[in-house]
Amino acid sequence: QGKPLTEAEREVRLSAEIIDFLAEEAKRLAARGVPPRTPGVASQTVMRVPVGPVAAYSPWNFPCNLPARKLGGALAAGCSVVLKPDERTPSAAVELVRCFVDAGLPDGVINVVTGAGAVGAQLVQHPIVQKIAFTGSVGTGIRIGEQAARQMKRTTLELGGSAPCIVCADADLDMAVKGALRRAFSHTGQICISVNRIFVHESIFDAYAERFAAAARALRVTPDGLKEPDADMGPLINKAGAIKTQQHVEDALTHGARVLAGGDAPVGDEYDPGGYFYNATVLTDVTPDMRVMHEETFGPIAPLASFRTLEEAVALANGTPYGLASYVYTADLNSAFYLARTLRSGGIGINVNDITDIRGPFGGMKMSGIGRELGEPGLGAYLETKHIRMGYQPPRA
Repeated sequence: QGKPLTEAEREVRLSAEIIDFLAEEAKRLAARGVPPRTPGVASQTVMRVPVGPVAAYSPWNFPCNLPARKLGGALAAGCSVVLKPDERTPSAAVELVRCFVDAGLPDGVINVVTGAGAVGAQLVQHPIVQKIAFTGSVGTGIRIGEQAARQMKRTTLELGGSAPCIVCADADLDMAVKGALRRAFSHTGQICISVNRIFVHESIFDAYAERFAAAARALRVTPDGLKEPDADMGPLINKAGAIKTQQHVEDALTHGARVLAGGDAPVGDEYDPGGYFYNATVLTDVTPDMRVMHEETFGPIAPLASFRTLEEAVALANGTPYGLASYVYTADLNSAFYLARTLRSGGIGINVNDITDIRGPFGGMKMSGIGRELGEPGLGAYLETKHIRMGYQPPRA
């Protein structure tokens, strides 16, 4: 799958933390009494119950973490699960399920099926399945949502992103460079919350661009993440990912963009000519009509553009169909609150390079999805709510 070893180990540790958190969160669930307002009604109770069997779909880029989110929430809520991992990276999910089995989970509570898209389509349509939990592309998410709606099945859909990063005039440049660099190029840009577009105030644009490009050129692409566990980047997932990345760069250059860093594959005897390696790439002189500015590349490209006012920055940031993550660097509290209110994203990081925490909800607005994972909502997504009213029955004579 391509991660350097240190990143892969971090993913496994976080997966265990997610499962632990959701298991503990389930202990805090309780029925809630509602005072009755109708004469003759003795009590009212709001109860939460398991939604039923779940079909869960996990992608290739986090083959342990994303199954853990779905399995942890479903099992803690009391649901059985059929897990379909991406056909390119099924092994991590199988090993995760093996851990549950070794811990004593009864047979049949978790089931794993592997294969291509046709397998997943059968799960969505199966009448036993009551809930769909999917992470993947927008196109597949739309098809799953349409199929699920025909039987009114509950859905959580975590889809694509095109995350903006706004660097205000008063931002700490070192912090803004380091934070955006990590979020743009970690895992070779193959994360749904990766920074895809960086908007920098015109007064600091040149200084920021120079520092950011220099930092990007210093990143190391490793051909072997086991031998170089702390390397900055590994390969792209496959040929299609490498081709799309190159196409986005070529499209931008054709329409007037300039390369400040990267724009090509690394050179050296250690790199397999058939591999899918690509250098961290920084573009400038970009415009909204370029593919890299409105499509999700899922590769190591960071385009830089300038803005004059916060209103302009918000319009640029919100100018895609996606709304999963946004990032802001500013020292001004008013700017921070203004951007937090006006950016159309499910998660917003202000002076931080990650929007996720297992204790908080994760999910998108607009075409980036429906529903939330993690936090209390990550458990509630696998529960139905019942309202129970109980009246008096007169005593018999």
